[in-house]
Formats: sequence, structure tokens, C-alpha cells
Amino acid sequence: MKIAVISDTHMGDPASWLDDVYAKWLGPADVLIHCGDITTVTTWSYFMQHENFICVRGNCDWDPQLVDQLKPMQTVKIGSLTVGATHGWGPRPQVALKVAQAFGPEYDLVCYGHTHKRDWSVVEGVQLLNPGSLGEFGSLAIVTVDEDDSLTCEFIDAHCF
Repeated sequence: MKIAVISDTHMGDPASWLDDVYAKWLGPADVLIHCGDITTVTTWSYFMQHENFICVRGNCDWDPQLVDQLKPMQTVKIGSLTVGATHGWGPRPQVALKVAQAFGPEYDLVCYGHTHKRDWSVVEGVQLLNPGSLGEFGSLAIVTVDEDDSLTCEFIDAHCF
């Protein structure tokens, strides 16, 4: 199983290059998670074309429709895995720790954004993933879930688009 994880798109309207990124990396994934700062209803609607799209609200998601529709934290079951998603909060150096503490080690994977920096680490027993900023740096992550539920992460750079 493949989980595509993106964050911090910060787009008014979907950029022209997004169609290629969606076709190559996001659309084929079994699940697409956006970790907030999607910014506009137009961009949110674009990603809604994915049949298994999960999105949380970030600190730049001020549109009233996004505020009404998106929760700041979500928990979902993906296969047998318990996966958490949030944007993140607080001073950048403390975001990973705050996110890990908010969800806890009973989660198999917690995805977050906010810092615009990639992270694949274990903090306080929690496997964390920050894909970086899709909008600013052209960064996304693909998590592969093996038959034994082990997780591997591949970061995709803008030059791969």
C-alpha cells in the first residue's frame, strides 16, 4: 500500500505543474494525506478528486469553508495502521515533540507539516513524518506499507516532477 503525504501547498489556485505531480505521485497512491495550509477552497477541491483524501486545517487555512470542513487533528485507520494527521503548532524547533506528545505511541504513523522541513524520525516512541512544503520546495513523501505493516518513506524532490 502507498500513502502520499503532502503539506503546506500555500496555493491560491492549483499551480499548472500540479497536474503532473498528481498524475505521477498523488493519484496512484492508495491514500492522500494533506497536513494543512492548503490555503484555499479551490486547492482543497482539486485534491478532493482523490477517493481517499484526508486533510487537516493549518494555521493559514482561514477561509470559512475550510474552517468548517477541516479539523486541526485527525485519526484514521489505514489497513491495520492507526495514522494521525495534524499541521503542527508552536516554535519550529518544538513542533515534532509537540505533535508526538499530542498523539502518543499508540499511533503507527503521525503526519504533520508547519515547519516546511522534511522529517522521518521517531520522537517519544512515535513515528513522525513531515513531507516538507509541496508549494515552496516541491517536496512530498511516499510511505510504503509492507505486508508486515513495516513502513518505509521516500521523499520526492521537485526535480523528480
